[in-house]
Amino acid sequence: MSTTDTDTAAGKEAGAPPEGGTAPDSGAAGEERELGAAGSQLSTAPAEEINVPSLGPLGWARWFWRQLTSMRVALLLLLLLSLATIPGSLVPQTSIDQLKVQDFQNRHPTLTPIYEKLQLFHVYSSVWFSAVYLLLFISLIGCIVPRTWQFIGQLRGRPPAAPRRLTRLPAYTTWRSEAEPEQVLLAAQKIMKRRRFRVHASGDAVAAEKGYLREVGNLLFHIALIVLLVSFAAGQLWKTEGTSLITEGGGFSNSRTQYDDIKTGQLFNSDDLAPFGFQLDRFTATYERNGPQMRTPRTFRADITYWEGADGAARKTSIKVNEPLEISGYKVYLLNHGYSPVVTIRDGKGDVTYQGPVVGLPIDGANLTESVVIKVPDYRDKNGKKDQIGFQGQFLPTWVRSHGMFSVFPALDNPTLVLTAYHGSLGVDGGTPQSVYQLDKSRMKQFMESDGKTKFARALAVGDTMKLPNGAGTLSFDGVKEWASFQISHKPGDQGALIGAVAALVGLAGSLFIQRRRVWVRAVTGADGTTVVEMAGLGRTEYAKLPEELADLAVRLQTDAPPAPDAEPDPEPGPESKTDSTKDSTKDSTKDSTKDSAENSVGDSEENSVRGSEEGPAKDPTPESASDTADPADPAEGARA
Repeated sequence: MSTTDTDTAAGKEAGAPPEGGTAPDSGAAGEERELGAAGSQLSTAPAEEINVPSLGPLGWARWFWRQLTSMRVALLLLLLLSLATIPGSLVPQTSIDQLKVQDFQNRHPTLTPIYEKLQLFHVYSSVWFSAVYLLLFISLIGCIVPRTWQFIGQLRGRPPAAPRRLTRLPAYTTWRSEAEPEQVLLAAQKIMKRRRFRVHASGDAVAAEKGYLREVGNLLFHIALIVLLVSFAAGQLWKTEGTSLITEGGGFSNSRTQYDDIKTGQLFNSDDLAPFGFQLDRFTATYERNGPQMRTPRTFRADITYWEGADGAARKTSIKVNEPLEISGYKVYLLNHGYSPVVTIRDGKGDVTYQGPVVGLPIDGANLTESVVIKVPDYRDKNGKKDQIGFQGQFLPTWVRSHGMFSVFPALDNPTLVLTAYHGSLGVDGGTPQSVYQLDKSRMKQFMESDGKTKFARALAVGDTMKLPNGAGTLSFDGVKEWASFQISHKPGDQGALIGAVAALVGLAGSLFIQRRRVWVRAVTGADGTTVVEMAGLGRTEYAKLPEELADLAVRLQTDAPPAPDAEPDPEPGPESKTDSTKDSTKDSTKDSTKDSAENSVGDSEENSVRGSEEGPAKDPTPESASDTADPADPAEGARA
């Protein structure tokens, strides 16, 4: 038994005729006629042919559609879509952070007009990004639909019949057996079916085909890309994303007014908000106190109580960094943390005008120094006259006087509240919205010390009380609570995108590692009465394991069709027999009598085409023509292993 394997590509196995004429049978055209349906394309990929369209709108439309639905254009559009996301990552986006966009525009007055014309501040909703997105979507659909129908047709069909000469295939083996041809073919069918080949018997051969999951993987990969595109589009059109800052003891209810800021998709409706809420019970943060990672958080946890629906049961859980709470299709992420000094403010008459925590705005990310602003619009002085008062200063979790007005550590080692006070008009009655973290001092006056020259300011520890000049009132520093900032996000396309990504990986793996191939087994009765068994294989691409697989199948088949013993060679003829043309037809090819004797001993053509070391000396073989002889040295025939 011998097995052949060459580097001949699939296109060379069933190639087209060369330009300018018709090749002989031994050329590409001859191979195509020899293989016939067996060498047909093993892929559902559309043929890469470009025909010059006829003039007119219909011809150009047909040409454009063919180009758009080609795999080459689909890959190009996918590359363009990937490149289009780069400016969306480098340039601040209006939909994500409008303050950063405004800051970028202030710092780059020359680039701003150019970026605005190119729509770089809102890339994902720009015209050019949407165009690439839609073209890729159409291209994938136009590519998948015809391939799917073609693949269904292949599944419903049968493996093609064996070509006339199996020796032209890249993997080939043959031997003689004393088993009957019908017995060999029946055994071959059983072996192929056990190996999950699709088998079809036709005449004196059995055709088998395997590897259809490769095309399933190709189709699955492209369908998964469509699922990803649809999921991303749904996530942008119906998304809800906002933040909310909550102090310990405070809560959040999923309504639009509860968000500090919220961004929604174009098709979002407020009625689509799922009913749920949660309350921040306690926030716990610990920090590294020594070494190169000093001040790095070690514990960063928000303990909450949450509920679903209007009458849902309350449940307790914890939210950590990268461990969000998933509730009603929403994800609640823990973003940031800070401190809220608890104060009590009394006016000049001794009445409480404000009591509770005041959220500070961090100005030092490492040590959590915070800017604090307190506004009291309803206030009366000691004479009962209406006034407005405001406080501004800093909160320092760990204050060391020698380090100035900045904290030296983020934990509450020495919490200190440093404030100064103003009175006048806060500007809140004009109808113009104001930030709770900023104090408009344009129409206010700062309190002064009793000397009338020094500005009034105090540093308060927990439990201290600051008395305003001239009996204007007091502010008591009662304690400190912690706050946490949460991001509440809902994107309906996240699950679809995850499914699409996993399906794309599975399909890509199948299309890369599964090889589609065909195997044929032919069994015919030779001239000497034994059965000539031929096996050959053909792969869609240069499948390196095809010869090994064919050899393994041949070994298994030889259990039911063992090789026949080699024929004993004829005895060496004497000098007197050299003139006998009937005995030395193959012993002396240089004598003219050899041709005459060979013409009288024509053997079976199929027997003469079988080659192998186990056959032994041939009995009067008839030389074939140049187009029918299978030369072992011919690359088209395959180099024998």
